[in-house]
Amino acid sequence: MRRLESLHHRVLRAAVLVLPFVLHPTVALGDEPAPDRPVDAQAELLARGEVAYKNHCVRCHGEQGQGVEEFYPDALAGDATVGELTDLIVETMPEDDPQACVGDDASAVAAFIHKAFYSENSPARVTVPHARLARLTGTQLRQCLADLYSYADRQVGNVADHGLQGNYYDGSAPNDEGKVLQRVDTLIDFDFGHNGPGLGINPQNFCIRWRGALLADVTGSYELIVRSTCSFMCYFGADDRTFIDNHVQSGDQSEFRRSIVLTGGRVYPLRIDFIQRERKTEQPPARISLSWRAPHGTEQLVPARNLLTVDAPATFTLQAALPPDDRSYGYERGINVDRQWDESTTAAALEFADAAVADLWPQYQRQHRNDSDDNRARLRGFLAEVAERAFRGPLDDESRKLYVDAQVDATDDDAEAIRRSLLISLKSPRFLYPALGETDNPSRRAARRLALTMFDSLPGDGWLIKLAANKGLDEEDQVRAAARRMVYDYRARAKTREFLYGWLYIDGDKELSKDEEQYADFDEPLVSDLRVSLDRQLDEIVWSDASDYRQFFLADWAYTTDLLNAFYGASWAPADADGTGLQRSVSDPEHRHGVLTHPYLMSRLAHHDATSPIHRGVFLTRYVLGRTLRPPQAAFAPLAPDLHPDLTTRQRVELQTGEESCQVCHGKINSLGFTLENYDAVGRYRETEREQTIDATGGYTTRADDRVTFADAGELAQYLATSDDAQRAFVNRAFQHFTKQPPAAYGAETLDRLTSAFQQHECNIRELLVEIAVTVATYTAPIARDSGDAAPANEDPTAE
Repeated sequence: MRRLESLHHRVLRAAVLVLPFVLHPTVALGDEPAPDRPVDAQAELLARGEVAYKNHCVRCHGEQGQGVEEFYPDALAGDATVGELTDLIVETMPEDDPQACVGDDASAVAAFIHKAFYSENSPARVTVPHARLARLTGTQLRQCLADLYSYADRQVGNVADHGLQGNYYDGSAPNDEGKVLQRVDTLIDFDFGHNGPGLGINPQNFCIRWRGALLADVTGSYELIVRSTCSFMCYFGADDRTFIDNHVQSGDQSEFRRSIVLTGGRVYPLRIDFIQRERKTEQPPARISLSWRAPHGTEQLVPARNLLTVDAPATFTLQAALPPDDRSYGYERGINVDRQWDESTTAAALEFADAAVADLWPQYQRQHRNDSDDNRARLRGFLAEVAERAFRGPLDDESRKLYVDAQVDATDDDAEAIRRSLLISLKSPRFLYPALGETDNPSRRAARRLALTMFDSLPGDGWLIKLAANKGLDEEDQVRAAARRMVYDYRARAKTREFLYGWLYIDGDKELSKDEEQYADFDEPLVSDLRVSLDRQLDEIVWSDASDYRQFFLADWAYTTDLLNAFYGASWAPADADGTGLQRSVSDPEHRHGVLTHPYLMSRLAHHDATSPIHRGVFLTRYVLGRTLRPPQAAFAPLAPDLHPDLTTRQRVELQTGEESCQVCHGKINSLGFTLENYDAVGRYRETEREQTIDATGGYTTRADDRVTFADAGELAQYLATSDDAQRAFVNRAFQHFTKQPPAAYGAETLDRLTSAFQQHECNIRELLVEIAVTVATYTAPIARDSGDAAPANEDPTAE
């Protein structure tokens, strides 16, 4: 019997006293405030607790809390509060005599354990600073190659006008003599029939040239679809790079598709020449449309917001498949170096080399046609420039011999020399490991770090290169000004969206589907509209003037479509009844609470046929509030609703997780998840379930050991908007995502300082990103060891 009780106590105790970074390494844990008592009294309490720890705890936990193999091998650490530790000690410890440590003794030993082992500055948590080396992640490799291709070219800034520039010509040739009209067309979807565009243009013989650029929001495979009854040419990626060729029409084919991997935040030149020619046979009606299927989306016309009326420079988009990066610490890290990574980087290097042979080398030859070419000097100069850009700094004589001269001397074929040189350059640690070769020059170092932090890339913008070369980033104010300019760039916007996807745990390719009997109209087009709606709301909040984090929980509006309005009802009606397409909804302060209750998020954090307070509670605990949770000891299936037809979801969850050993974690999880029970498995608001009024009450114990209670999701949202715990967790996740390091790597006080600045700036998200970039770019001390090295986290909030 004693052995069974011992096992039960060990399971219960393990739920709180557990390695912090096994649970959730993505949040740096802070000191709990000391109880409200004089300093001498607090010192006396800690001294008393130390004595009690030695008398009752050392045998199982070790003098330094390191654990004892035969009793309790795990170290004492975590983010439980002093109050939670006190309750645990009173109930379970020592396991052979729980009554031996109760009352004031339990309070004292809890205070001592927390101070000695749980706080950030405890001796057990101190690590030795040193620089941590990491390779480029897959995203960083894609971005670096794209900027290496378009190095120093004018990058496209934030564009207000959306659509493509359309030039209409009378006649089948796009020349100035025949130009009749120039205008911006927001969508490419025209049915001219047999009448042509009008405006005096011959309907049997005309041409339209649309030119501009296409913005990719996220990285992934895109399918571009052109439907046309007439001859056309589509150029993509460069003004003269043929993408779809239908110059000579054959048969009755009118639909043309082609897939391509695009990189998020990149702007791709796009041109379409549409031609209606006179012919001897019957002339078809003139129709053309441009559609796409973007990642996570359904086929639709390319939205105006993704079409830009600018001339963008030619760009490179890597097609080689890259393996997923390690995410065990809650953010992507370039740490895996294996055969798959080696082969994929080789494929990427060769693909870029082919682009260099086809595009960059001819361009360089034209620019340097008047230079001497003795001993193939032009080719050597070209390869040296590419290598210096890739290495983010100048080549010394030895490096020039290896990466340039030896490769040129090895073959008379210029193309082969380029491939040889770029293969070893792009496989070199100097390219793949950005921290290698950092210079002592403050401006050059700052430029490297700014580009990597804000763009996941290397310094490739002409203005940034110029600042680095002319000591324009020596001072912190100069760095901050550069970061503020960079934060509006489409590459930074894409990285921000990627961060928000991770924060909301909607990244990845998880399919979203529901029980067809219960939710018959919850189909792929509706899910696509939900995703677009959420994306637009996230963009509105982040890129508005206020850029206010609190609106993630307080916004009483959303973005809606006809499909969403029909499915979700009156609260999803458009604010402008005369509007079309995606537009802002009416306000609904009673039921809508920012992105917290957005149907896409609620649907993701639910089962296919019922809500899941556990999914939602884990998400709120880990991701929004940044607290640690122990990975479940075993996976279990939720109790099926049909087995308990008289119970609500809340009652079933309470029944299944009611055991004392479960409640150590589920007491936290369920209490938060229950607050969202008014939103069903597809995110529709409801007040009853199984003919019972829904109980959406819940609560949360803060890091400061205060208990907060909520009547419903509205009160939860109000709390999260202003919660120190939630704001600190958001800052921490942002830092990790943008730097691929924990804040403590840049100083023990970094997270506190950034959180304080975030709050002082009215929770301005863009200013937070700027301050993160400035922190990294100006940091000169050795980078502290990644405190998450101990063990990975279980990052899946859907794990039960």
